[in-house]
Amino acid sequence: MATIVMEKIGRLFINLQQVRQVPQLLKEAVPSIPAPVRDVEVPRFFRERFIHAGYRPLHEGWRYYVLSMFQRHNETINVWTHLLGALVVLTKAAQLAETVEFLGDPHSWPLLVLIVSSMTYMTFSAVAHLLSAKSEFYNYAFYFLDYVGVAQYQYGSAVVHFYYAIEKSWYTKVWGIFMPVSSFLCCLSCWGCSFGKYQNYTLPIWVRKVCQVVPSSLAYTWDTSPVFHRIFLWYLSSGEHNSTNDQAMLFHCGQIAFFLSSAFFFTYPLPECLFPGHCDFLGQGHQLFHVLLVFCTLSQINASHLDYLNRRELYTSLHGDGDAHVFVLLYLVTTLICTQIVAYMIKKVSRMLSDKEKAK
Repeated sequence: MATIVMEKIGRLFINLQQVRQVPQLLKEAVPSIPAPVRDVEVPRFFRERFIHAGYRPLHEGWRYYVLSMFQRHNETINVWTHLLGALVVLTKAAQLAETVEFLGDPHSWPLLVLIVSSMTYMTFSAVAHLLSAKSEFYNYAFYFLDYVGVAQYQYGSAVVHFYYAIEKSWYTKVWGIFMPVSSFLCCLSCWGCSFGKYQNYTLPIWVRKVCQVVPSSLAYTWDTSPVFHRIFLWYLSSGEHNSTNDQAMLFHCGQIAFFLSSAFFFTYPLPECLFPGHCDFLGQGHQLFHVLLVFCTLSQINASHLDYLNRRELYTSLHGDGDAHVFVLLYLVTTLICTQIVAYMIKKVSRMLSDKEKAK
């Protein structure tokens, strides 16, 4: 009996010793994270207007930048707003999958494209804000990736608006050109955003914003025109439509309001311009842009789902059985073209940085 007791005590002692080693093992596995630095300690390229501190040092290992998502710095909120937004969209997709036959019903594929593109742009955005501080090259590369996500989301918005939200009177005017034009504007938006980023040194900030905002604004106006037209008719009708068919109108109005609000905070650095150095961690306009865009996306998914349920008779009469296949194929082609644009811009950046290095 004494031998058995001593064996158990010995095992317990060994286990306790192992537990005591856990902090040391974690310390070795996860090295200490360098503290954020001030704007004067990073190159001008990485500095944001009115943000004075919270910058991560350059040229650290990849583990550092991944683990920095749990650190307090000036990109923490930007990472988590879109990372959590992607998780919310994923949860919403799982809920919809219980009632929507995404595989068996081609008419549900535009809704699926919207969901996939929404998760993609949020994920790419979170990755860009998380990893872009490693070097100037990776700052370009990851934000170019972000622009591919934006173009995908623009296409996802266009296809659900054209497929579910459109009224017959607007459909007859744009049916042959709407999606090809939407695809072109997505590619143009990707190119404009990438070009504006590429010209970071040579162009004033307002010119770079124009390169990014104008193509995106054109894409948004065109992609959302079926919703604008439908809201206009709904307003003129003064509520004469059957309420069952118009359940989605509140969400359509909400997505427009959220998007226009987000666009304001994207183009104008408010409130940090009023409180320079006091919004380094929380309160930046870009953070508000992220949050409002997530709400816009969720409103859009809800509106499209309701249209999918309640307007089936209309959209099945407008779109043939093969339309959904064509739109999914065009989605893949658009994504491929945007990827090629980004690959080309990355090559240009690589040459530019190489020439700068040789000139030193």
